[in-house]
Amino acid sequence: MDRLVTTVRPYAWGSTTAIPELLGTAPTGEPQAELWMGAHPGAPSRVDRGNGPVPLGEAIAADPEGELGAEAVQRFGPRLPFLFKILAAADPLSLQVHPDLDQARAGFAAEEARGVPIDAPQRNYKDTSHKPELICALTHFDGLCGFRAPDATADLLAALDVDSLKPYVDLLHAHPESAALREVLTAVLSAERTAMAETVGLAAAAAERLAGQDGPHRAAYAAYASVARHHPGDPGVIAAMLLNHIRLQPGEALYLGAGVPHAYLEGLGVELMANSDNVLRCGLTPKHVDVPELLRVVRFEATTPAVLRPEAEVDGAEVYVTPAEEFRLSRYALAAGAPPHALDARTAQILLCTAGTALLRGADGTELPLRRGESAFVRAGERVELGGEGAAFRATVAS
Repeated sequence: MDRLVTTVRPYAWGSTTAIPELLGTAPTGEPQAELWMGAHPGAPSRVDRGNGPVPLGEAIAADPEGELGAEAVQRFGPRLPFLFKILAAADPLSLQVHPDLDQARAGFAAEEARGVPIDAPQRNYKDTSHKPELICALTHFDGLCGFRAPDATADLLAALDVDSLKPYVDLLHAHPESAALREVLTAVLSAERTAMAETVGLAAAAAERLAGQDGPHRAAYAAYASVARHHPGDPGVIAAMLLNHIRLQPGEALYLGAGVPHAYLEGLGVELMANSDNVLRCGLTPKHVDVPELLRVVRFEATTPAVLRPEAEVDGAEVYVTPAEEFRLSRYALAAGAPPHALDARTAQILLCTAGTALLRGADGTELPLRRGESAFVRAGERVELGGEGAAFRATVAS
C-alpha cells in the first residue's frame, strides 16, 4: 500500500473552495479544479517506498507486471490504464467530445507525420487512446450531455424568439435527425463571429427571461443563461443549446463514451477515465477549436442521458456498471464496528476516501489511514481490507 502524494490542477473554471473543503485545507484564493490520482505524465501522483518520493509511473515502469498484474499489462500495455480524479467545477468546462480508439490512433499518427509538436496549442491528439469517462456526483452536479431530439430542440430555440435562430429551427424540423444535427452544429461553428456574437447575446437574454417562467425547459434555459454569462458571444453557447441539460444527485453518475458532446457546468464529483488526454473542443473555451476534425468525430444522434446508480454486490461494494474496459468504479459505505471489506484484485487499484476516515490493513497487519481527499495505490495481487467510518471509492481495471 502506498499513500499517494497528489497534484491539484488550477484550471480557471475550478472552484476556489470545494477541494480545500474536502481536504480540510485553507483556500488559496486560486481555482482548484482537479486533483489527479494516477500515473498520467501531466500530473503524476508520487509514492515513497523508503528512498524518497518518485512518480507513480516510474515505479510502475520498474516492474509493470508486479505493479499492474500480467493480465492488465497484456491488455493495455505497461502503464496504468485509468486516471482517477476529483473534479470541482465552479464555471462551465469547455464543450467537448472524445474520439474512439481507431480515431485516436489515426489522428495521433497523422499529426505525428505532419510534425505537429505534442505540446502545440493546435494539437488535437496527445496520445493513441480513447477516453471513455465516468463522473459520479459528490454534490449536486450540473452538466450538458448528448444531443436532444431535433424537434424538441427546435421548440426550445423557437421559444427564444430570436430571428437569427429561425433558420436553425427550420433545419431541425426539416431534415432527418443526423443530418439536422450535423447541419446546425456546422452552421453555428462556421458562422461569422460578429453576427454570431449578436445572436448569442439575444439568445442569452431570452434564456434568462424564460428561466424565470414555468415550462419544460426552465432548468435548461437557466443553465444556458449561466453558460452565456461565463462565455459572452461564444458560438459554443448556441451549440450548448443543442444538448440535454442534466443534474446529478449525490451518488448518481454519468458515463460518456466516444463521440458524445458534453460539458460539465458546476459541482463536485469523482471522475474515472481511460488514461488519455484526447479532447476535441466545440466551444466555451479560448483554446483551439478544429471544426472539421470535430465534425468528423461527433456522433450526430439524439440521446437521453442515462443516469447510473450503483448496483450492490455481495462483498458490500456498490458498483457503477459501464462498458469501459480500462476502469471500474466502486463505492463503499464504511460503518464503525462493521466487518472490513476484503479487496483482492488481480490488477492495481486506487482507494480514495471522500467522507470520514478509511482504514486500509494489509495482510501483514500494516495499517494505512486515509482522511477525506486522501488516496492510496495498491499493487496487483496485494490483499488488503478496507474499514473505517465514512465513505470510500475504489478504482480498478474492469474484470
